[in-house]
Order: sequence, then C-alpha cells, then structure tokens
Amino acid sequence: MAQNLGLPSLLGQVLLNRGFKDVAEARRFFEPDAWTLPDPLQEFLDLPACVTRLATAIQQHERIAICGDYDCDGMTSTALLLRAFKALGAGEVHYAIPHRLQEGYGVNERIVRELAEEGYRVLITVDNGISALKPLTLAQELGLAVIVTDHHDLPPVLPPALGILNPKLLPPTSPYRSLAGVGVAYILALSLASWLGRTDELKDPLLELFTLGTVADMAPLVGVNRLWTQRGLGLLPFSQNPGIQSLMAVTGCTDLRGLKPEAIGFGLGPRINAVGRIGDPRLVITLLTTDDREEAYQSALRCEETNRERQQLLAAMEQEALMLLEQREPDLKAQRVLTLAAAGWHHGIVGLVASRLKEKTGCPTFVGVLEEDNVRGSARGIPEFNIFEALSYCREHLGNFGGHPMAGGFGMRREQWPQFQAKLVEFAQRALEPEHIRPLVEIDAQARLGELSLDLLDLLDRFHPCGIDNPDPVFWSAGVKVLQQKHMGKNQEHASLTVTDGQQEMRVVAWRWGASLPLPDTLDIAYKLKENIYQGRRTLQLVLEGAREATRPHTQIQVPAPDQQLRPPLVTPGTHAPQDYVRTLGTAGTVLLYGYQRPTFEALSTMDYDRPQPGREYQDLVFWTLPPSLLHSQWLIARARPKFVHLLLQPVAIPAWEEVLELLWQTVKSAPITGINLLALGQQCWVSPKGLLDGLHELRLGLHVSSGAGWGVPYQELGAWYRGQVPFYPPAKPLPVRRLV
Repeated sequence: MAQNLGLPSLLGQVLLNRGFKDVAEARRFFEPDAWTLPDPLQEFLDLPACVTRLATAIQQHERIAICGDYDCDGMTSTALLLRAFKALGAGEVHYAIPHRLQEGYGVNERIVRELAEEGYRVLITVDNGISALKPLTLAQELGLAVIVTDHHDLPPVLPPALGILNPKLLPPTSPYRSLAGVGVAYILALSLASWLGRTDELKDPLLELFTLGTVADMAPLVGVNRLWTQRGLGLLPFSQNPGIQSLMAVTGCTDLRGLKPEAIGFGLGPRINAVGRIGDPRLVITLLTTDDREEAYQSALRCEETNRERQQLLAAMEQEALMLLEQREPDLKAQRVLTLAAAGWHHGIVGLVASRLKEKTGCPTFVGVLEEDNVRGSARGIPEFNIFEALSYCREHLGNFGGHPMAGGFGMRREQWPQFQAKLVEFAQRALEPEHIRPLVEIDAQARLGELSLDLLDLLDRFHPCGIDNPDPVFWSAGVKVLQQKHMGKNQEHASLTVTDGQQEMRVVAWRWGASLPLPDTLDIAYKLKENIYQGRRTLQLVLEGAREATRPHTQIQVPAPDQQLRPPLVTPGTHAPQDYVRTLGTAGTVLLYGYQRPTFEALSTMDYDRPQPGREYQDLVFWTLPPSLLHSQWLIARARPKFVHLLLQPVAIPAWEEVLELLWQTVKSAPITGINLLALGQQCWVSPKGLLDGLHELRLGLHVSSGAGWGVPYQELGAWYRGQVPFYPPAKPLPVRRLV
C-alpha cells in the first residue's frame, strides 16, 4: 500500500486501519477531483419538480419564503439560497427563523400562517422540515407550494410537499448521502442556476457558503462533501463575499495558501454558532448576504463580541458544573451516566457544557436548565451509548425529545427530573460496562518518535480535508519518558511537555491539560502532528490527545527478514499436526486459542479459548482459523497483548449468503431463550458480526442485542449497536425474544 502510493509505511498502516482494502480504493480517496459524480437530478427524484416550480416562481415574480434554523448549518443554508435567488433575479424573497427559546427548532404553524397571510406562494425549508408534519400539512391547506430541504433522519410519516430533498432518501452508496443541510441547499441552488443558464457565475460564491456550513456543522467529510470542501477551502482566502472577508479578517484567518477545516471549526464556525446560541440569527444572515463592506465588517465585529460572551458563559457554567460534581461525588462507574441540572444556566450553552463534561469523564452526559416549572437540556453520548435510544427509553417522563446516537435535546416537567434520572441510570446499566466509562481516544497507528518529521506532516496533507468520518490521524507512542512538564497560557490552563523514547526528543502541547499536571514520569501518549512557526522557523510539535501511565510493555508486531528468526520455535511448523503444535505451546506458557472447530485441552489450565479473560497475560495467541473481520483480529491482539501470534489457518467452508440466512433462521428457531452466540456463529460461516446483524435485519426478526457478561464490545464496525429493550424491527414472525451475545 505504502510503496504504491509513495508513502512511508506508517501512513500505509493508517490507511489499512481505516478500512482501505486495496491501492485502487486509497488512490480514489487521495484523488477526489478524478471522481465522476452522478447527476443530482437523477439522484434526488423530486429535484426536477422543485427546480421547475422555482424557475416559474422567479419568472413570474412570485413571493418566495425560506424557513431556516438557528445553527450554523441552518443559517448558512438560508444565506446561500438568499444569495442565489437574488442573483437569479427573483422577486421578493423573505426568510424566517424560529425563536430558539420560545419556539424551538424548525418550521411551525405560526410561521406558516403569517407567510400565507402575507401572500407568499412558495415555502422552502432548509436544515429542517422533514418532521414538520402538522405545519406543512397546514401550509398545503393554505395553498403554499412546499419544498423540504433537510438532512435529518426520516420520520415514519413524511410531510406533504411538492418535493422533498433529503440525502437519507438516497441509497447508502450514494456520494451525496453525507450532505448536511447546506449541501442540499447548494444542490438545489446550483441545479436551478443550471436550469436558468447561470451556473458559471454562481458556482464558486455558493461553494464558499457550502464549505463554511459543512465544516462548521461537523458534517462527515466523505463522499461529495470531501470533494467540494477541498475545492471550497481553496476559494475562501480569495472570497469576494464581504461577510466572509470580514469574518476572516477579525479571526485572523488570512493564509493565502488555503484554509484547513480547523480554521473554520475553531475560527469562523464558532463566531457564527455563538450568534445562533445566544444572539439573533439575523445578524449572521446579514453578514453573509450583504454587499455593503462596512455593514459586513460591523456584523463580523458583533459576531466576535458574541463569541467572547459565549466563551465567558461557557467557562462560568463549566466551572459551576465541575463544582457541583465535586460536591456530589457521583459513582460514575456504577451509574454509568452523568446527569446534572441547575437554575440560571443559558439554554444555548448547555450542549457545550455537556460536551466538555463528557470529554472529561468519558461518561454519557445529560445537562438540564431548571426553570420554574420545566427542565430543558441537552445530552452528549459515547460510541457505546445511543442518546436517542436512551431518551426513547425514558419517554414516559419527557414532554419532548429528539436527537441521534451521539447527541440530543429534551424537555420535561420539573417534577419528572428525579424519575428521569433514575430511568437513565437503569438504561445505562444495561447498555454499558464499567470499563466503558473513561475518556476515549481513537488511534490510527503506533509510531516511534523517530518516525515523526515535518516531511511526514506534509504528507498528511494528502488526507485533508479532515473532519468527521475522516479525522486527522492520531498516533500513539508507548513508554515515553517525560523530561519536562510545565503550565502555560494566561490562566495556566494548558501544559507543555518534553518527552523522549530514548532515541528522539519531542515537544508536546497539551491544550486544557493544565489541571492534570504533574503527569507520571513515563506515559503512553496519543497525539496529532502540527506545525509550529516561531520567528520564521518551522518546527514539528505534537498535540496531546490522550495519555495514560505506562504500566507494562505492549505487544510489538515485528516483521522478520526472510533469514531472521524471531525466536527458536518450540516445534517446527509444518512437521507436526496443528493440535500437537498448540498443545506444546500450552505446556510452555499461557495461550489464547481462537477459531472454528478448534480443539480443547481440558488438562491445560494455561489455555483459554476465543475470548481473552480479564487480568490474564498471554504468551501466545493462536489463530486456529482467522477471525471473520480485520477489526476482530485487531481487537483480539489488543485485548490479549500476546508476545507471539501464530497463524495456523485451518480452512473454513464459506457458505453462500442464502445459506447464511438459512443458518441464521434455523439457529434462531432452535436457540434457547438465553441467547445466540454471535461469536461462534461468525466463526462457523466466516461472516463478521456486522454481517450477521445485517442478515437478521434482512430476515426482519425482532431480536435484541446484548454485550454479554464481561464480554465488552469488539464490534465497533456495527455502527448503531442496539442493546437493552430496543428491537431491530417489530417481530415479523411469532418468535420468542432472544438476546444476542
């Protein structure tokens, strides 16, 4: 992989660990400009009708209304369509954004009635509308032509509309599937411009707004998002939009070499989002749509002031939350969920506080604002805990809620708060093991400090633009010695370290780690690579992502030269039966034996099977047969930490998919109510656990999934990992409910 792509082996390992299966797939990732995109008019089935209706509205000077949202995605979507309609010669175009505190998210009946009374003929929702069944039914009754552009999950019943443009309606393989709301608005505007023969003059200015909204909303930077964001980042430093120019000026984003997503994520985006959280969204719409440079600059300054106010509110609320935690000392390992509420907190900031607390504790976090009669709040999750499913489990105590696996919002009567907390604990104790309650850092590859260089950092640019689903690579190094550690920053909230692995010294910057000093003398560290430019000199520094005390040596995977022997074999492979080979290993040390139809050695207490046992250190890991997924292999090695890995590669008969489905069906019918062993089933038919769950999904069986006692969750590839009382589908066949372990 590395040789074919002209990369060091360390980056080839990153690609393999991220799931790239061959060189061709990796080359497509590195060369998005070579992609051939399908025509959006053929992908979005309602798009032709929407474009035709809007072209008619422009030609006949009908009044058009846009209903947006108060987050960065919604505000940039609204501004993008306003600019497009103005350039295309539309008549009166109006926008409406609901009041965050008084009305909440999305188009509502008040907005619809007012638009109808004022003579508007077309209503376009951006970044909302897919769940607005009642308001859009009213809009249809009042004679409005409704176009829904949204990217949120589909409800059971779609609203009535002339057209619905939502990437969730597309096949999972579509490159448009990852679009945020601003991406859907961009496709609508660009298709309309193409219909009217005005593409060339609008494509780049609208792409700038697409890029700003996509990155700031933390949309996945895969598929078409990756391609268009890469182009847009090159355009932004030369933007002719006065609002973008002014915002970049006040935030210091002036690098003409092109921006990286973090310049938006940490610079431009927070200024826009701050206004949506604690200010008036109309300020951002004015900023991004005005052609008056002075008005744009004054608007950018007000965004900057609002962001400073947001930072002060967040710091105060976070400090108060930490004090409450210190006073109450909750047992997070036992409860497995953190709930916190206080009076006087700002509704627009509680989500940020929940994020900070989740980062510090590694625990799913629900933060509420205590009002006179109600509690309203936000939640942030961890990969093993589904926020939306947790809220659904507690629905009897909630007035309203919404969200997705990693975040959500909720509201309830104040007297329901204690019952809600108890119900959350009940759900969390079913969903999580104590070991899940710790901060999580996802690692791409292990590196020696001597492998790190400015040349390597420059090669990482090939992975850009980085963001959600394509993050900056995170490396880790084991057992580094801390030579120096000190506080830094105006309030001493940050830290600076100098570390060495015995061969190379490196400077490490640790943002918001000041309170954790002093750190142990020897650490395992996880980090990203960043450049530091001081007095014109460019150097490499590491940015700390995670650290733990180095307690014992880690498995080193070594690749010997053809004539090199890593250790004298206990028996000569190939000259003994596989069973004798394994028995010999078991007499010399602890062994984990994994695989389908593997033997058992009842007389050997040093032998464990298939699953690493807690607290056990293994000399050898033996793959009798290979696991059915690369991820499972990696998990076994990481959990067992063997000194040596042996591949016996006994054959497994791989059935056709129809045979897998039949095996699943027969297993479910004959299995005891106590459970189905997904591990053994996957070994037998050489199908990954995700594949087995896909099969159950295809059979439409109403089954529940459990992690099993003491088993943890190696199957991160599952995506949505259901637990507790959450069915895949209502049972389609009269089967008892069985738990999958």
